[in-house]
Amino acid sequence: MELLKEIAQALLQGDDERTRALVSDAVAQQVTAKQILDEGLIAGMNVVSEQFKCQDLFLPDVLLAAKAMYAGLEVIKPLLLKEKVRPQGRVVIGSVQGDQHDIGKNLVGIMLKGAGFEVTDLGNDVAPERFVEAAKAENAQVIGMSALLTTTMTAMKRTVDLLKAQGLAGKVKTIIGGAPVTAEYARSIGADAYGYDATNAVEQVRRLVEPREWPSNQVVK
Repeated sequence: MELLKEIAQALLQGDDERTRALVSDAVAQQVTAKQILDEGLIAGMNVVSEQFKCQDLFLPDVLLAAKAMYAGLEVIKPLLLKEKVRPQGRVVIGSVQGDQHDIGKNLVGIMLKGAGFEVTDLGNDVAPERFVEAAKAENAQVIGMSALLTTTMTAMKRTVDLLKAQGLAGKVKTIIGGAPVTAEYARSIGADAYGYDATNAVEQVRRLVEPREWPSNQVVK
């Protein structure tokens, strides 16, 4: 449908006003919210993600695209709730305890939302207990942890160990990332995945999230 392609293109160009207007037009034409989400907004963000990966787009472009995506989502959010559209999965993210850096974590959150995931961002300096409690409260399938300082990376292991201690290992998966983090470190602490950049993190989360039966009252927020 041409209108959905225009939505994706407007998002790619970071034009939030046009994206909002086109989404409103699509709603007026009785296009379903799920179709607008999947074939318009998510399709556009998928292109953004791929171009960012190839360095055809840069961080300011991604942030503009995200602003456009949020503008479109605001229009269809009531319809998504009404249609009971389920998210791709639920993810809790944050920078680990002792770490105040959040640019990379924020970018991962944007990319995950753009891919259709529901994201709970706990912010910075997040203790292992808070990650685990939030994952339980939000019925999240994945915890994503970021660190920029080598001295804070041990908090990742403590979170993984806490999940094991509470019998949640395997039920709640973990992915870690950040400048000093490596795939080898992820394996050594028992994390389920390592994301070397925001685009790869989304790919890894998709791999971790297995199909599951969602309660009927849990829809895209």
